[in-house]
Amino acid sequence: MSAPVTVPHGVPDGADRPGVDVARASRHRGRVREARLVTGLSVALVVLAAVGLTLGDAAVPLSGILDTVLGRADVLTQFVVVELRLPRLLTALVVGAALGLSGALFQSIVRNPLASPDIIGITQSASAAGVVGVVVLGISGLALTGLVLAGSLVAAVAIYLLAWRGGVAGYRLVLIGIGVAALCMSVVSWVLTTSDVRDAQAALVWITGSLARSDWSTLNPLLVCFAVLVPLTAFLAPRLRSLELGDDAAAALGIRVERSRLLLILVAVGLAGSAVAVVGPVAFVALVAAPIARRTLGDGRLALVPAALVGALLVLGSDLVAQFAIPDVTLPVGVVTGIVGAPYLLWLLVRTNRSGRGG
Repeated sequence: MSAPVTVPHGVPDGADRPGVDVARASRHRGRVREARLVTGLSVALVVLAAVGLTLGDAAVPLSGILDTVLGRADVLTQFVVVELRLPRLLTALVVGAALGLSGALFQSIVRNPLASPDIIGITQSASAAGVVGVVVLGISGLALTGLVLAGSLVAAVAIYLLAWRGGVAGYRLVLIGIGVAALCMSVVSWVLTTSDVRDAQAALVWITGSLARSDWSTLNPLLVCFAVLVPLTAFLAPRLRSLELGDDAAAALGIRVERSRLLLILVAVGLAGSAVAVVGPVAFVALVAAPIARRTLGDGRLALVPAALVGALLVLGSDLVAQFAIPDVTLPVGVVTGIVGAPYLLWLLVRTNRSGRGG
């Protein structure tokens, strides 16, 4: 019988496993970096939101914002802040967070930086459903939200089934999504071409991505969708971390790969579709939010919460630029995000091609 192994006096348990300690320390550093990033982004959002509430034709000082929060503001200030500016600001925050989170989910599911709702046809299918609803059916509010979500889900299921070959590969999903996006944009062009010019003008502003019509009635359905889908994302996040290791590794860990992937795709589609239903397709936010968050963290972490905060910061900042950068001219927020996102997409395509990861 061999003698029992004893740990020398004064040596802590686990000191003979340096690999375990290094991994534990690395995870701890990653959590600290993520907590700092989340804190910094949250502070930036609060500051930008406070500044946004003060800007406009009816200037409101920061003291007036504080009085409104405390219930001490006069009737005019309260109306301007609560009824006019706060719904638009909250809509920008929730739409940005939903798009950022949706993009992070898609890119992690497919393990491809191009797999965002902007690129693979989800946003375009939502746009097609929205234009048909606005121009042809003349609907708005909850009915429009339901139609846009239904159109997004139908397109997502079609893309998933067309990409299926005993499983779903990232490059197939992206290529088929690009084809579906082109088909949906053809539907949009046909509806706009054959409709009345006034209806076409209203729909054109919507499909560019605009927060101009944001109010409490449009915000409430978005908040309901967000409140349902965010907990689902948190529940499915452990499966997503396993899927990032690869299908074989995830299956070895007991994850039902295709079922989990489909559930995550449906949640990501719901996030993108609910955002598009309210403000239209705000370009490139879903594409750039997660890479910015991951590069800031620097360790390749999943970064769902930072991606949502980066998305919110992008939409809110872009909306303020769209409203106030050019005197007497208010641009749709999608114009500003497109100016920011298009160069990033070109850079990403060049970088992907040079590194030999074109698929």
